[in-house]
Amino acid sequence: MKIEKLTRNNWREVAKIYQDGIDTKDATFRTETPTWKDWNETHHLHSRFVAMENEEVLGWCAISPVSKREAYIGVAEVSVYVAVKYLGRGIGGKMMHALIKSSEENGIWTLYASLFPENIGSVNLHVKNGFREIGIREKIAKQDGIWRDTVLYERRSKKYQ
Repeated sequence: MKIEKLTRNNWREVAKIYQDGIDTKDATFRTETPTWKDWNETHHLHSRFVAMENEEVLGWCAISPVSKREAYIGVAEVSVYVAVKYLGRGIGGKMMHALIKSSEENGIWTLYASLFPENIGSVNLHVKNGFREIGIREKIAKQDGIWRDTVLYERRSKKYQ
């Protein structure tokens, strides 16, 4: 397996993995996958990767700005998605390492994640990679008519302390 830069050429497979995450109901409040144009415009051009094996995309990760305000230029939200059939193979960890390294090289001092507490795999991935819980947003939004909580996690880069 290798980690490569995510490009438009990967979008069809990335979008399928994204939709699989949406379908789990434990990855995002989104109900449909965005278009490449919308996704590309809302994510940093750096720090976006795919995990590849035998020409197949196994997972993807990227970061997006949390605000357009100058004071928050070094704060980004993390997205890590692994194809359901490849969960448990350490792919998320390898992508997270690449994401953290690249984000620090590009001036990001804080990575942020909003996770469903039921998504134990994602919670464990973030905690194992230096994220700490900073709060709970109770009943932040409804999904299929049911109120859901999210737990906030952040990772402060040691490079920028």
